[in-house]
Amino acid sequence: MPNKMRNIKLTLEYDGTNYHGFQSQKNAKAIQDILEAALSDVLGKKTKVISSSRTDSKVHALCHTANFKTASELPLTAMKVKLNEVLPKGIVVKDMWGAHLGFHSQFDAKSKVYRYTILNRDCRSPLYDKYSHLVKYKLNINLMRREARCLVGRHDFKAFQASAAKEGPTVRSVKAVNIKKDGHFIYITIEADGFLYNMVRKIVGTLIEIGRGRFKPGSARMILCSKGKRLSGPTVPARGLCLIDVKY
Repeated sequence: MPNKMRNIKLTLEYDGTNYHGFQSQKNAKAIQDILEAALSDVLGKKTKVISSSRTDSKVHALCHTANFKTASELPLTAMKVKLNEVLPKGIVVKDMWGAHLGFHSQFDAKSKVYRYTILNRDCRSPLYDKYSHLVKYKLNINLMRREARCLVGRHDFKAFQASAAKEGPTVRSVKAVNIKKDGHFIYITIEADGFLYNMVRKIVGTLIEIGRGRFKPGSARMILCSKGKRLSGPTVPARGLCLIDVKY
């Protein structure tokens, strides 16, 4: 009698510095390739994973959800230990659960939360270079917060999509935009039901331009309403971006 198929949900934490995002790509090293190779090694059979998110090259994750199906009877505790023995140091499986067979990491996700880290001082940080974007100009945090309010809600975010993005629906629901300052660090956290290609990084780039005074007050709403006329701020580097939660 064949083993009963199981659907396993897991969360990953990883340093994306040396990877071209999560999704497998031709001629590029991706997190998915590393994870699937580790799973296939541990389970003794080629295993494919379904991811909640793609993530861009060099983007990090604190809690990236994925799932896979297996007929292996290996207990989840042992499976997690073995996977973390095989995975490189920059990737770790934090948790594993049994999910119902119909669970799908991408399609069942209600929202995703990304956080962008800005180092706001006059010199770089050797300790945080890989995880933050250095901005040497003084930023008006209160103005940035006021400007960000217009982004909350269901809108067409085409103006904050990379020009190289594929054609498709550009309406998304942003549930929250929070901006917090802690010492020299500024954290911009955005929760939405989905994100366009480079959407968070272009929103952050726009808010920085507003905060330093290069874009006048009201610019965030004006850019949002422009629906893709390339008026947004620059796309900030991927290294400051981290997927911190996927909600179901």
